[in-house]
Amino acid sequence: MENGKREHYEKALQAPIFTKISEVAAALDLECYVIGGFVRDFFLKRTNKKDIDIVAVGSGIALARALSEALPGRPKVSVFKNFGTAMLKFEDAQIEFVGARKESYSRDSRKPVVEDGSLRDDQLRRDFTINALALSLNPETFGMLLDPFNGLEDLQKKCIRTPLNPETTYSDDPLRMIRAIRFAAQLGFTIEEVSLKAISQNKERLGIVSRERIVDELHKIMLTSQPSIGLGLLHQTGLLQSILPELTALQGIEEIEGQRHKDNFWHTLEVVDNISRHTDSLWLRWAALLHDIGKAPTKRFDPKIGWTFHGHEFRGGKMVPGIFKRLKMPLNDRMKYVQKIVRMSSRPTALSGEEVTDSAVRRLVFDAGEDVDDLMTLCEADITTKNPRKQKRYLANFQRVREKIVAVEERDRIRNFQPPVSGEEIMSTFGLSPSREIGKIKEAIKEAILEGVIPNEVDAARKFMLEQGRKMGLKPVDQ
Repeated sequence: MENGKREHYEKALQAPIFTKISEVAAALDLECYVIGGFVRDFFLKRTNKKDIDIVAVGSGIALARALSEALPGRPKVSVFKNFGTAMLKFEDAQIEFVGARKESYSRDSRKPVVEDGSLRDDQLRRDFTINALALSLNPETFGMLLDPFNGLEDLQKKCIRTPLNPETTYSDDPLRMIRAIRFAAQLGFTIEEVSLKAISQNKERLGIVSRERIVDELHKIMLTSQPSIGLGLLHQTGLLQSILPELTALQGIEEIEGQRHKDNFWHTLEVVDNISRHTDSLWLRWAALLHDIGKAPTKRFDPKIGWTFHGHEFRGGKMVPGIFKRLKMPLNDRMKYVQKIVRMSSRPTALSGEEVTDSAVRRLVFDAGEDVDDLMTLCEADITTKNPRKQKRYLANFQRVREKIVAVEERDRIRNFQPPVSGEEIMSTFGLSPSREIGKIKEAIKEAILEGVIPNEVDAARKFMLEQGRKMGLKPVDQ
């Protein structure tokens, strides 16, 4: 390899940690290399100083322990004996060590049988050629690129390709099928045609992969700048059907008596792309992905009015917990947030096409709480018409709703509403013990505020409380 290129690649290894690893490995008489994402990202001119993978021809665990002893502060080494790996954190970097190995797989598991191997064996077991690139950390060849499968050329061609026959690669570890799509979506690459065909042919193998690992890759696709690329490839290869059948059920256009509805699957992907230009929130993007899932089970044709999807947002909201549970996603506040946004996804739209009343806005803000801005962002992303005049009009309508929200909130403070009069005060005022009457009075006060009958103020609420009490035959204890 000519010196110019070698010097160029040494630039990737300027951080002092690489020199230290080289010195420690030489003292142990171990060959070692930096491999994988760090090298790939160097050639892509992407910043990656935090995740570093080191492969040693020999014991990666021994190298990690020796390195720890040689570093200031002796950072803790975490050893994962089942995987033959070790990891330590130094400064901002997480460094993982593994011994070079070769792998073989059984049909019913993606966990390989592992034995010691050469650097080439280790590169051969990598998922893609662009992740098999290695830079030498050995003193006599420091910075030299080892690229047995033309991964650098694939980087230049923007191509995702496997070192082995893709049928073998994907059958052995089916998670790699989603990883291929994820890398294509993240990097703007194309999956080699033979490889893409192999994904479709091995889609049933996804059944041996844990839901957690699948969702981890799916999250990364959802966080790309244009999620529809990855989601579209998942659909094209048949993988999406086994992950989110509720979503693929939206595909297709039906026509009866000359009346058609839009393809809600591709509309949904467009909405996810739209919202991704305005938010990095994973869970708001998930809400966009699921906002129309209730349309498949609620689709009906009415000869008088055409296609209807009555109550689809409520049906969709009910479907969210089941999807999260099946995919082993969190069932905590994140799920509840997505469920709420899906359930309320049509509310601002209903307000935007008419004269917006203060009471309607107050109820919207009351129900949405702190998530009202996210809800409005989804509704704006849901505009996918290609008619410029319609798009301008719809956006103007939503802007009017936003302005009304601000005005009402400044005056009435409904967001994260807390009753001006507590249940304890109602009990002490009327000398009551816990009873249904207290709940009725609290509800009446809340409704009066939301309807604009009284302002959201303590004095007005107390006066209203006394009036309600009298109507119910209650007397204040001081009278």
